[in-house]
Amino acid sequence: MNRIGTQDSTSPMHGIAATPFPRGRTPTPARRLLHWDVESHRRMSSHLGRAFLGIVLVNLLAGCVVRQALIHGVDDSIAQSGEVYASDPDVELVGAATPFALKLIESLLAESPKHRGLLLAAARGFTQYAYAYVENPADELEAHDVGGAYRERERACKLYVRARDYGLRGLSVAYPGFTADLHQSAAATLSRMRREDVPLLYWTAVSWGAAISVSKDDAAMLGDLPLVRQLADRALELNEAFDGGAIHILQMTLAMTESRPQAQRIAAAKFHFERAVALSHAQQAAPFVSYAESVSVIANQRAEFEQLLGRALAIDAAATPAWRLSNEIFQRRARWLSARAEELFSP
Repeated sequence: MNRIGTQDSTSPMHGIAATPFPRGRTPTPARRLLHWDVESHRRMSSHLGRAFLGIVLVNLLAGCVVRQALIHGVDDSIAQSGEVYASDPDVELVGAATPFALKLIESLLAESPKHRGLLLAAARGFTQYAYAYVENPADELEAHDVGGAYRERERACKLYVRARDYGLRGLSVAYPGFTADLHQSAAATLSRMRREDVPLLYWTAVSWGAAISVSKDDAAMLGDLPLVRQLADRALELNEAFDGGAIHILQMTLAMTESRPQAQRIAAAKFHFERAVALSHAQQAAPFVSYAESVSVIANQRAEFEQLLGRALAIDAAATPAWRLSNEIFQRRARWLSARAEELFSP
């Protein structure tokens, strides 16, 4: 729920990603694409304080021009924040606080519907929250409550779609008609994208792919997978180093869904895995966990699976405060996967 990187920190929980794989003994795909990137949350407390003050003033002032000016200032403050949770080791605390931050962003978007920074924050935040606090727990719940797990995955899908729609809206601000144009001529539409569009391209692709991964029975949703690939390809062309290799983690999991021989799919995934590790200086757990889950399990490589999870768990989460929460979340995932090894690699 990336990787968690260093750029464009505009959401309450900066970072994650997922892939559309069919369910079965293979772990749910959304967690494979999702790369948690929470590096940008240290300043959010002060931003929220200013936001609350601005909101109070907005409610006290009747003048429309003044009100809009204050709201715009609050919007910018929130859109430029997002670093308060990055170094927090308390995963539960962050999970409890995030819904409020997301609803605040949506409230501000109701007043400033074309604020690109807020739209990016919403796309990223809802994707990350759905992955870390809805879909992952659903996987853990499945062993003793299949019905409950199913309901939680349905909820995760709705959150992913919500995130995707915010991403598409964000892209439409700079490129009016973007969504319709994307469906009509994706190549021509995406050729207009620039480097500054990469965050929205990435989070739109991630949330869309994650929605597909938990909607395997929805033929219409599955039909959108080629668009996800094209969004991810264009983002990679424009900035492969985005958020410490986040796009490579997305590409790694997408490679495993392609309709070509398994050996070729694994080779492509391995290339993206190695680039993600290099770009993050092997200090993020996400690439190791994602590769173990999306590639090693499918390839029936248990020794590799255990070695990769071991590398993820060996990372000192506290050593890099900007990635601490991200590493805590993916290390938790690694421990859960490790406990399921017998099931995942049963004959």
